[in-house]
Amino acid sequence: MNIVILSRNRKLYSTRRLVEAGEERGHTMRVVDPLRCYMNISSHKPEIHYQGEVLEMPDAVIPRIGASVTFYGTAVVRQFEMMGVFPLNESVAISRSRDKLRSLQLLARKGIGLPVTGFGYSPDDNQDLINLVGGAPLVVKLLEGTQGRGVVLAETNKAAESVIDAFRGLNAYFLTQEYIREANGADIRCFVVGDKVVGAMIRQAKDGEFRSNVHRGGSVRAIRITPEERSTAVRAARIMGLNTSGVDIMRSNHGPVVLEVNSSPGLQGIEKATNKDIAASVIQFLEKSGRKGKTRTRGKG
Repeated sequence: MNIVILSRNRKLYSTRRLVEAGEERGHTMRVVDPLRCYMNISSHKPEIHYQGEVLEMPDAVIPRIGASVTFYGTAVVRQFEMMGVFPLNESVAISRSRDKLRSLQLLARKGIGLPVTGFGYSPDDNQDLINLVGGAPLVVKLLEGTQGRGVVLAETNKAAESVIDAFRGLNAYFLTQEYIREANGADIRCFVVGDKVVGAMIRQAKDGEFRSNVHRGGSVRAIRITPEERSTAVRAARIMGLNTSGVDIMRSNHGPVVLEVNSSPGLQGIEKATNKDIAASVIQFLEKSGRKGKTRTRGKG
């Protein structure tokens, strides 16, 4: 297969591993910067141009779209879809998962366990938003934050009001969320490919920090997840419509709760923690599903 990876940097661990895994299985891999793509949007002959040339249509595309370029990146993925190229994750699924509020609402609608979450607009409702999630301590998080940025643990109601006022002053949308004390600063990243969890690791926040993100100094190790956690991760990925995702789960007193479903999960932490070839699992999924998708597209001609 000819496979294009949409990535801003071919030297990133995840991009490099996907290239290696694909080439080891005999595929032609090409890394393309989505921001260097420009498109001819035509119903008769849609095209993608890259660095002054028409980009040859591949069999499949792997989007590694960063949060800061979601709008343009998903537009490029949509163009590939128009051209009949099979995407590892569809553009609409990527957009859906990047909208934290929308994704939580979709997961809640389907009965997925979530932390109690509040969302509001008027400053007059600040106290009710705090009370809605059980009061302090509570988490206040920006809708646009990534890698733990824009996530604040408020130890008191007064501190929560101050953070909320600060976010409102920036004209930023935010969520209030219950603090899962019993998780002890740890969450579980389940790497889902298709309908399987191919690897799971627990991320533990460093001392004095409640955010377990590796970028925040958190440590990781492999973990054996429960059947309920496995089912929750697979269901969450399916609800988002993602073929590949990182589902972040916390262990609470009322069962597993989903924090986020990531459409471009990193490979470095999960591969090192589990000692598994996760990149190969992604390529194997493309081999099976990409060819089927290509056949269906040609059949519709």
